[in-house]
Amino acid sequence: MRLIGAGTREGFEYTVRTTFWTVPNVITVLRFLLVPVFVWFVSESEYMHAFWVLVALGATDWIDGFVARFFNQLSTVGRWLDPLADRLAMVIVTLSLVYFQVLPGWLFWVIFVPDLVLFLNAALLFVGTPHLPVSAMGKVRTAGLMVALPLMLLARTERFAAHLDGLFPLVAESLLIAACVMHVIASVDYFVQAHAKFRRLRRHGINPWDRKSWAQPRPSAETAEVSAT
Repeated sequence: MRLIGAGTREGFEYTVRTTFWTVPNVITVLRFLLVPVFVWFVSESEYMHAFWVLVALGATDWIDGFVARFFNQLSTVGRWLDPLADRLAMVIVTLSLVYFQVLPGWLFWVIFVPDLVLFLNAALLFVGTPHLPVSAMGKVRTAGLMVALPLMLLARTERFAAHLDGLFPLVAESLLIAACVMHVIASVDYFVQAHAKFRRLRRHGINPWDRKSWAQPRPSAETAEVSAT
């Protein structure tokens, strides 16, 4: 079964809507509203409840992408809303886990600094998102974090902390470190891609700040996979 890009209809000509009111966008907003619930559970040391909230965040992130692709619900709003909600949620989740001393402080900086650099880079070069294709490393990175962070929460519960003489926490921490390494690599790749696109537009006499001249909708299966991951 195809998990990444699930629901993509090969050869189908997608319609990119300009309205906010699509099912995937509503799911994205509802998903983001779970973030304060997660923070509250972590603050109360309710790690098992926080675990299930993270599972719901990851599942609904997959669901809204599937709905967008399979039911032709792509939108210009969804192109920036979904990744923005994902990155904000990830920063808030990691900040909460660090602030309440569930995870070490280095985790927040490893997640936050690359995202901040990419945000400032895109703002300076393109006055917004550069509309880059989602890389394979970026997809695996996101999946890795969505698996590793809930496992780290489970490792703090009594049931799993001593499981197999501490093997479970070791596995969870190893997955987290691997996901963080992939996050840095993916961020460097996006940074390089953004500058390459900036130079390419300039060579063709296109002003990267004039988004209407190059950021045109591409209603295709490829766009569906890139825009609603």
